[in-house]
Amino acid sequence: DVIERFLPFSFEAVNKATVEFKRKERRFVYTTPKSYLELIKLYGGLLEEKRSNAFAAIKRLENGLSKLRETSESVAKLEEDLKVMLEDAATKKET
Repeated sequence: DVIERFLPFSFEAVNKATVEFKRKERRFVYTTPKSYLELIKLYGGLLEEKRSNAFAAIKRLENGLSKLRETSESVAKLEEDLKVMLEDAATKKET
């Protein structure tokens, strides 16, 4: 929604700037629908790059969470094994 409002605003701002440029420099600068389309293309490229970065960050986060889950399971198993070993050691010590 914000982008939809910004693009026409930016096109109008450029057109206003061309009037000022003509007044100061006495040269014409033309803005065309092609300029507007190039702006949209630029926005599309930036959007794709940001999406790609976001998906990469999501993937890294998912991998990190997966590793944390695996580590948690390994620690739980080691704790159980240790508990059994300590019980066995206590039993052997008593006998």
